[in-house]
Amino acid sequence: MAERRGPHLYTIPSYRAFADALADGLLRRYGKDQMTLARGVILLPNNRAIRTISDAFVRASGNGLLLPRPVAIGDPELDESAGPFIDPVDDAEPIPPAVDPLQRRMILARLVAEERQRSGEPVDAAEAVRLAGELARTLDQLLVEEVPPHALRQIELTDGLSQHWEASLRLFEIVLDRWPKELERLGRIDLAERRRRLLDRVARHWKANPPAAFVCAAGITGSAPAVARMLRTVADLPTGMVVLPGLATNMPDDQWDALGPHPKDSVTGRRKRSIETHPQFHLKLLLDRMSVARGEVRTWRGGSEHDADPPRSRAIANALAPPEFTRGWTDLPSSERRLSGVSVLELAGPGDEAQAVAIALRQALETPERTAALVTPDRALARRVAAHCARWNIAVDDSAGQPLSMLPPGTFLLALAEAAAQHFAPLPLLGLLKHPLVRAGEGRTEWLGGVRLIDLALRGPRPAMGLSGIDAHLADQEGRTGAVRRAALAPWEAARPLLEPIAATFAAGPQPMSSLIAAMREAAEALCGEMLWSRPDGRQGAQLLDALEREGDRGPALVDPASLGPMLRTLMDESAVRPQQGGHPRLAIYGLLEAQLQTADVMVLAGLNEGVWPGLPSPDPWLAPRIRSELNLPGLERRIGLSAHDLANALGGQQVLLTRARRDASAPTIASRFWLRLEALSGGLSRATDIGDWAMALDRPETFDPVDRPAPCPPVADRPTKLSVTEVDRLKADPFAFYARRMLGLSPLDAVDADPSAAWRGTEVHRVLEIWAREDQCDPTRLRDRALAMLKDAHPMMRALWQPRLMEAIDWIAAQLAAQAATGRSVIDVEKRGEIAIAGVTLSGTYDRIDRLPDGGLAIVDYKTGKPPSPRAVRAGFSLQLGLLGLIAERGGFANVDGTARAFEYWSLSRNVQGGFGYIDSPVDPKKKEPVPAEDFVAIAAENFTEACARWLTGAEPFTAKLNPEYANYPDYDQLMRRDEWYGRERG
Repeated sequence: MAERRGPHLYTIPSYRAFADALADGLLRRYGKDQMTLARGVILLPNNRAIRTISDAFVRASGNGLLLPRPVAIGDPELDESAGPFIDPVDDAEPIPPAVDPLQRRMILARLVAEERQRSGEPVDAAEAVRLAGELARTLDQLLVEEVPPHALRQIELTDGLSQHWEASLRLFEIVLDRWPKELERLGRIDLAERRRRLLDRVARHWKANPPAAFVCAAGITGSAPAVARMLRTVADLPTGMVVLPGLATNMPDDQWDALGPHPKDSVTGRRKRSIETHPQFHLKLLLDRMSVARGEVRTWRGGSEHDADPPRSRAIANALAPPEFTRGWTDLPSSERRLSGVSVLELAGPGDEAQAVAIALRQALETPERTAALVTPDRALARRVAAHCARWNIAVDDSAGQPLSMLPPGTFLLALAEAAAQHFAPLPLLGLLKHPLVRAGEGRTEWLGGVRLIDLALRGPRPAMGLSGIDAHLADQEGRTGAVRRAALAPWEAARPLLEPIAATFAAGPQPMSSLIAAMREAAEALCGEMLWSRPDGRQGAQLLDALEREGDRGPALVDPASLGPMLRTLMDESAVRPQQGGHPRLAIYGLLEAQLQTADVMVLAGLNEGVWPGLPSPDPWLAPRIRSELNLPGLERRIGLSAHDLANALGGQQVLLTRARRDASAPTIASRFWLRLEALSGGLSRATDIGDWAMALDRPETFDPVDRPAPCPPVADRPTKLSVTEVDRLKADPFAFYARRMLGLSPLDAVDADPSAAWRGTEVHRVLEIWAREDQCDPTRLRDRALAMLKDAHPMMRALWQPRLMEAIDWIAAQLAAQAATGRSVIDVEKRGEIAIAGVTLSGTYDRIDRLPDGGLAIVDYKTGKPPSPRAVRAGFSLQLGLLGLIAERGGFANVDGTARAFEYWSLSRNVQGGFGYIDSPVDPKKKEPVPAEDFVAIAAENFTEACARWLTGAEPFTAKLNPEYANYPDYDQLMRRDEWYGRERG
């Protein structure tokens, strides 16, 4: 073959498997002499590509082979990894080392925090670190695009910017002025700058001393000027070649020219906007910077059995054409619209999508030697697919890795930071103590048993702040939860010493980051031991803590402990833990970056929803879009074009399945613009209905057998013979709930760190009123002080919301009692329990207050923090608590109380009709529409109670669930009775 003149530029079309085609072509050229092949160098974009190309050579050779030297130009230590192949042997001055990324971030965070403090807009350490990360990315873009920082001051913005962007730009300029001095003090340079210098040194050296062995730059699509210069040098070498992936050589010239970048208009001084969202834009920009024309690029000679149908690439190119050129779709011949081998599948939700993708991967394994790969930017979907595959004992590695923040060591460290920052409030404390890594191994069972006791003791409203607050909470062993707190005391005394050091450190307030990190590390090892650091994710977590402890003090001078958790989460979210090798050899899961240059027999492209693929452009908080455009920096939407190029290359597989979910976890989704274009061009892609049917059927039972309404019927001898007045309504309205609570002993637990509920507020009000009556003899001048003392220990939020209305109601009670005392009504006693035997059972009850009326009768009073029962419930034979308390009083069940019950009152502390708080409601009030006669109220209550006892306690009637659902509006036992399975059916 005659030697070609000009640059040696090639492209491998997207319908060909890039790695296999490259290996095949190089073997055709140099495979006859293995030493010639082995002396060559292949420049690749990243380390993942090195493995991909190596595997392709193994497949192509079929036997032993000496491979060319692969070099990843994206390697941070490019000079060390490439060795003598690119290291010049001249006397050039050594390039300074690069600054450590975390060290740079901490310094930038300090600079940002200091400048924001001077400008009167201070930020905490977490926000400073986040902004420093965005600042570092923007700074890297300036360095990669070789835009000098002083260019910022040369921009003329005649119509100005918003105040926000002007402030951001000023701060950005100040940091850029200070940052070089920090680098000079360290004796280092930015990593992007070091890589640029290395690439330029390689280009100069090879231009002056062309290597004898071949040099092939393959799959490199970065359009940075330094990369373009190096690629042009390689292309001009006598033994050099540059191989680009998926360059659209057949794209019409008008479309190609429309992509940009465009020169400035001589009149307006502005550039026409480039179409950066197009999948070919970055390749066109690369060729422009290499000073070569698209016509100089030839098609690479090489292929493999993994190649797809060539016409598909033309259809893909048409589908992704610039918007103004899509109107000619209808005139295209069918051969340029056909997407044979491509099918689509829409599922209801992300769970269904993951199930379908797992089935597609599993189906590929049924054919010997067939390979399949999932490509998706949605890491949550990738994790779900891997979990589904594990059902069939198929381990699939997600090569994109998982954020450290989602792996056990990361979640533990975040839980520890959050618990300490919140002064060990119950919810974060229990989350920390229950973490799987705490006391893992021997002793874990005993530890969890103790933590469960602590869990039970901390349920309900939050105790006082800090470890001492939990100490006081558990030491108070009075009341109904006293036994639970007593049982939790021993395990708490075992756990408390492990938390004391970090609690003391975090309680000291803002301090150097190294002190906080050291306290975290010591507490983590005390709780988990060395096992925390034993796995790869643990080692990565240890490295992060070590780096923060070493470099953290270069950051903001003082760090608030509350900022440490959010800051760690930011850093851990950016720290991906790659899986160790060992997954299934024929299946793979890739992110978009990892999928570059990859191929498989079946390519599943999942998550094709707008906002996922393509993702939403990440905003730049430092430079406004107009400023970025003036500086010739990549637009924020360029990532869309890169993801479109990734999609186009992935569509080159022999068999392709596209999937999307019609809704995500919270709302309906919009199909990706790429999905819609492919559908519109092809007139409708074929549906993979078989996989969709399998996904729907896999977890669907053959028959549905919902339960009937439960109605347990225990022997009469086993039924309760003691009953409180508060349980009668539950027995009548929902006998099953009564059965579950009394006979099965199942009581609902309060939530951990619960907001003060109505029941809790009622208990506190009852306690205040009881103490006031017993110790102050209902002195109206003392009640307010008692209530304020109770509120003093309440949660500040609850106190702020509840205190105004409570104090108004409290004043109303004091005034009401004083007015009643003036008429001769007096308080007999408060909060006394009594019982009587009736209808074969023992009926007990505790009254809130009983008064002596002027005529000698009794008034039964019940305090309510909410609304009293409705008259309808009373007339229906429910809500008869007052009547039953009157029954116990009339029959001598309460000590020192005798007489006939004539008044039955609810004293409610809720809003009254006048807009204030506090009113009296009575079911026997003659002013009501259908009052219950006062003289009959006790008898009606007794009759209803006797009937209920005869049916369910001394009789054999089943405890039927939700017998009177309109009065059984509490859901405590709905799940136990499987209510949703039978409720509508029974009532239908």
